Formats: sequence, structure tokens, C-alpha cells
Amino acid sequence: MKTKQRVLVIGGISWDIIASMERLPGPNPQTTFAKEIHETLGSTGAGKALNLAKLGLDVTLHGLLGEDEYGAKVRKCLSSEPLRFVYDVDPAGTERHVNLMADDGSRISIYLTHSSSEPALDRSRLQCLIEGADIVVLNIINYCRTLIPTIRAVNKPIWCDLHDWDGEDDYHRDFVDAADVLFFSTEAMAAPKAFMAAQIDAGKKLVVGTMGKNGSLCCRADGTWIETPAAPVKKLVDTNGAGDAFFSGFLRGHLDGLATSGCMELGARVAAACVQSTELAHPDLNPEAFSDGSRPLLQRR
Repeated sequence: MKTKQRVLVIGGISWDIIASMERLPGPNPQTTFAKEIHETLGSTGAGKALNLAKLGLDVTLHGLLGEDEYGAKVRKCLSSEPLRFVYDVDPAGTERHVNLMADDGSRISIYLTHSSSEPALDRSRLQCLIEGADIVVLNIINYCRTLIPTIRAVNKPIWCDLHDWDGEDDYHRDFVDAADVLFFSTEAMAAPKAFMAAQIDAGKKLVVGTMGKNGSLCCRADGTWIETPAAPVKKLVDTNGAGDAFFSGFLRGHLDGLATSGCMELGARVAAACVQSTELAHPDLNPEAFSDGSRPLLQRR
């Protein structure tokens, strides 16, 4: 990559407790035991920002933090990462989750606290950040929707991850309508291909559906469909952040000028690295880690 592209990631930071267990508890009263637990940085914005920064992009992350011990932990964690972090203070405190992780990769995510839906924001600072970005990654956090007019006014491309949207919940509509590029998990969508085709007809440049262990599917603006398998995983450790890692690998490939299939393959490989660590981004991830020639990725458009 000749120049670093400036990516602004907005929204999605938490401090999480991760509890690993053999299997998720069933729907009945019980006492169960975790194999191990650890605390770490969590949520979709942090996951994307960490992976993108480790892949060599110029990344700024904006989020909400409380003036509490958990916010201090987030700030300390991010201070050692190759990105810029700015935040607005959330009077509701730092968002916190407990994630129960089973050996098969399944998860139950429990929100202990939730960020404010309409916090006070330093909008002049956000305006400057948006104007200085090449791409805005807008996460589906409620305060982010209020920034859509600002992003649109300065004509910055919006990449958005809908996660496991079912295609019906109106909460996501503003994000769907605003995005130039859409990602989502096909798991909860009744007819994912029909949704993807409809979004391309509506003017999206790319729509990408992730299918877990079954790989990913992409529809391009020219109507071309591309499907790629998931990358092999030697040892599954923790699936938290896999979708954000895929998104990040795809975006890095896109900015490098890779063909769509190459972007999807790079996304799959970054996701495979993610699930082999206990963090949102594999500690060894770096700009050259997945371009070592072992599998050709440099297919140009």
C-alpha cells in the first residue's frame, strides 16, 4: 500500500468478562462452572479498529466511556495500540458485557450495562474527524445514526456492519439506507440473497454476507456474485470479534486494490487468526502477516 488510508471507526466499545466453558448452559435452573475467565476490551468498534490498525491503516476510533474504573482499563489497553482513540464521556458509565463462550464457538452475550442512546457529543471534534477521514466505519450504536447527515454532507463513504440483523428490526433502517457498503451475518436473515440483491439495486457498491464456518458471499454493484470458503483454523480459542476481523481484512484488501475474491480471502484469513486468540485482534497480526506468498492474494482489479 503506497499511502496509509485514513479510516475513522465510530462507536462500539466495552469492557468485557469472557467466561470459557465446555458448553452453553441450557434453559433450566442450574449451577455451572467456567473453565477460565479473563477481562478484555470488547465490542464491534474496538474490534474493527484494532484489526485495521494492526493491518497497517491509519485508524482513529471514537467511542463512549464512563468516568469509571472500566473506562480507565479501556484507555490503558488502547494506549499501547497503533491507533488514535478519542471519546466522549457517557454519564451511564462504560458499557460492560459478560460473554459465555462454548468450545464449539457459540456464545451468549449478557449486557451488564448499556451506553447512553443519546449522549452529549463534541460535535465540532467529530466534524473534524469525519472531514479528515477517507472512509467512515459507522457502527450500529444509536448515537452514530445522528452523525449520518454530517458524514453525507462531506461525501465520505460509509461502511456499515449490520451483524445478525433479521431484515425486519427498524432499529437498523437508518444504517442500511446510509451505507455505501454493507456487511451482515446471514444467520438471522430469512432470505439473505434476496436482501443483498435488493440492496445492490438500491445503489450499494458492495454487500457482503458472512456465513460462519461456511465462508462468505458477496454481491458487487455490477451484479456479480462471489462466494469464498472460510479459512482453516488450527485451534479454535475464542470466536469473539471474528466478524469484525473479517470486515477489517476485507477493507484492507479493498484499499490495497485487491479483486473482490482477494478481499474476501484476506478477510477470512484475518478472521481465522482472530479466533485463534483470546483478543479481538490476534497479537501477531501485522501488515505482512497474510501476504507472505504462501497463498497468492495480490489479484488486482
